[in-house]
Amino acid sequence: MAVLGGEGDPLREAGMGGGNRPMAPITLRIRRERGAEDLPRPRYQSALAAGMDLYAAVPQPVRMMPAERCLIPTGIRVAIPAGYEGEVRPRSGLALHHGIGMVNTPGTIDADYRGEVRVLLINHGHDPFTITRGMRIAQLVIAPVARAEIVEVDELAETDRGDGGFGHTGGH
Repeated sequence: MAVLGGEGDPLREAGMGGGNRPMAPITLRIRRERGAEDLPRPRYQSALAAGMDLYAAVPQPVRMMPAERCLIPTGIRVAIPAGYEGEVRPRSGLALHHGIGMVNTPGTIDADYRGEVRVLLINHGHDPFTITRGMRIAQLVIAPVARAEIVEVDELAETDRGDGGFGHTGGH
């Protein structure tokens, strides 16, 4: 077993030592929904993956027509630690090969949410697409959250950009 910072640590081997060291792993508690015991639990597919895969817990195949949206269950509930959020993101392979994405990207799971994790998929492709049980449908990234204290003021500090937006900085 690789030890963080020690011999065999994939982050160290990738050159991520010292100031680039990510935070220590956190504990993500999950509870499977009844009937989802046969599905893999969320997992990282590589040593340096940011997101862990989520799997479709559909009881039977779901056929998505072009432009159709479907709310797909994952069969799990999560307890995200305070100070963190879960970001549900689309899988790039499904997007590239089939046009399958998410309507709300990223979807946010708050630390106090305890319902089943479900993924709102959309078929942007030209052909019908079938979601099957156990298919990898999205990724879950656990990220720290900064909370803001709101202070109402009469003026904001000026910047070179000002109020330019929606492509104002170039790269149309």
